[in-house]
Amino acid sequence: MFTLAQARHLVATLRPRVDELIRLRADLAELRADLADHGVSSLGGLAEVKGLEARLHGVVDELHQHEIQVKSIAPVLLDFPGERDGRVVLWCWLEGDSDVRWYHRIECGFAGRRPV
Repeated sequence: MFTLAQARHLVATLRPRVDELIRLRADLAELRADLADHGVSSLGGLAEVKGLEARLHGVVDELHQHEIQVKSIAPVLLDFPGERDGRVVLWCWLEGDSDVRWYHRIECGFAGRRPV
C-alpha cells in the first residue's frame, strides 16, 4: 500500500524510466509502421523490433518490481494501491500529468477517477 506522498515520490523518482518507456513505445510504433508499409525503416529491421520490445518489457517489469500497476502503455497509466478515508483506492498517474493528482476506488476503475 502506498500513501499519496509515496506514490508521488515514486513517480518523480522513476520519471526517467517512464520517459524511456514513452520513447521506446514511439520508436517501436514507427519501426513497425515503416516495416509494414515499406518493408524497410531507418530505425532498423526485425532484430531492432525485438530489441525495442525487450527493452520496453524491461521497463514495465522494473515498474512492476516497485508494486506499481501498469494499466496501459499507450498512454502510460500507472496505479498505486493505497487507502483514502478508510477505503482501498488506487492513486492514479496518467501520461501528461505533472504529478499523481487522481485516485479511484478499485471497483470503479478509470471512469471513477476523482481529483486528490
